[in-house]
Amino acid sequence: MSYPGAPQYPQPQYPQQPPHPQPQYAPPGYPVAPPPPYGAPAPPPPAIAPAMRVDLVQGTPFGVAYPVVQSVPSGQAIGALVAGIGSMLVALFAICLAGFWGLVAGGAFTVLGVFLGGGAIGLGLYGARRIRRAAGEAITGKGMAVTGIVLGAVGAGLALLALLVSFLAA
Repeated sequence: MSYPGAPQYPQPQYPQQPPHPQPQYAPPGYPVAPPPPYGAPAPPPPAIAPAMRVDLVQGTPFGVAYPVVQSVPSGQAIGALVAGIGSMLVALFAICLAGFWGLVAGGAFTVLGVFLGGGAIGLGLYGARRIRRAAGEAITGKGMAVTGIVLGAVGAGLALLALLVSFLAA
């Protein structure tokens, strides 16, 4: 819209630039694939397993869908494994201290080793029970639970052995 008597200025004409080419990247020695034309359909997604199982209900056109749930490791089994490894390390440290630093240092680390071993055994048993009740479908980690139980028992036994060694050395 222009006002009457307003001077008319010429509009600047800018040259049209061609569209920027898209960079094509390919490893050296390999040809660059041409880009897909506009309007081409997208490639189909890769074929994967169905996300759920559907069972039909007898006498109706309906079905019941059961989603596939990814299994997760049991937190109690992981805790049992960590506590069992800790119990073994503390028990070995208590054995090293038992002969040199006496009954007080060996006894303190023995108590810690026995507590860690007992915790590993308790967590391992609880985790194994949860895994067994889940029938191995939603919760996994039975091997970690059993390993935690074994390491906890051995760690507690070694810690008690360290206490015996410190009594004999005193």
